[in-house]
Order: sequence, then C-alpha cells, then structure tokens
Amino acid sequence: MTLSIGQTAPDFTLRNQDFQKVTLSDFDGTKRLIVFIPLAFTSTCEGELCTIRDNLGALAARDTQLFVITCDNIAVNKRWAEAQRFDFPILSDFWPHGATTQAYDCFDERIGVPIRATYTVDEHGTITDVFSTEALNIARDFDDYVGALDRIG
Repeated sequence: MTLSIGQTAPDFTLRNQDFQKVTLSDFDGTKRLIVFIPLAFTSTCEGELCTIRDNLGALAARDTQLFVITCDNIAVNKRWAEAQRFDFPILSDFWPHGATTQAYDCFDERIGVPIRATYTVDEHGTITDVFSTEALNIARDFDDYVGALDRIG
C-alpha cells in the first residue's frame, strides 16, 4: 500500500522508551509529525534527533505532537534517549518487526529498517505531507518539518 497526501494516516499503538503505549489517534485534534529513523546511535540519525531536540519549541509553537519511530527495540531507544537527552517519545516498531513502518510504506526490507521518511498529519488524521531522503546517510532539514506543518494552517 502506498500512502499519499489526502489519505487517512494508519493508526498505531507503539511503546515508547519508557515502555508506555502511545497511540496516534489519541492525539486527534493536534497536528502530528511522524519521523521515521533508520538506526539509533548512527551519526545521521543522531544528528537529526539532536536538531529536533534543540528546536522542540518550534514544534510546540505549532501545536504539534512529535512521533519518532524506529525498528530498534525499547531498550536501545531508552539508552539512546538517555545518552542524548531526548525529551520526546521514541517509539519502538521492533515487534512485530516493522509492522507500523510497513503500514506507512517506508520499510526497507533489504536491511530491516525504516527509510528516512516523514509524514505530517492534520488534526483530523489526514496525511498532509510526505517526504523522504534519497539515501540513509542524508539527513532531513528541520526547516522542511516546519514548512510542512505551516502548510497545514
């Protein structure tokens, strides 16, 4: 299934680094930014999340709930969040391996991780923007997140 702008975002429930369940539809009524991250503790992924960490105010100013999703297990995400002081949920799509990532059509089956994809979702659960990079070692620009959120209104 290929997801595109205008479709309803697939709902999911995943566990964050503190083993708490987080469900996308629980945040209906707010904008949502879903950021798929290929691999914890790698330089490009860490750089992206450090940029998000350092600019969380820009997301808060846009009434946006952030969802970071990896296929790493909860323990890895916990250690990574502690090491880098990530004060936002990092959700584990470890088991069944990559099920949510596959539902969002961004699972790289060759290596078992998400591609570097982003979805913005409006207050009603509709996908408003989708973008990704051409390779795992190419970071997304934080301004792209902000621009996509601003286009929601």
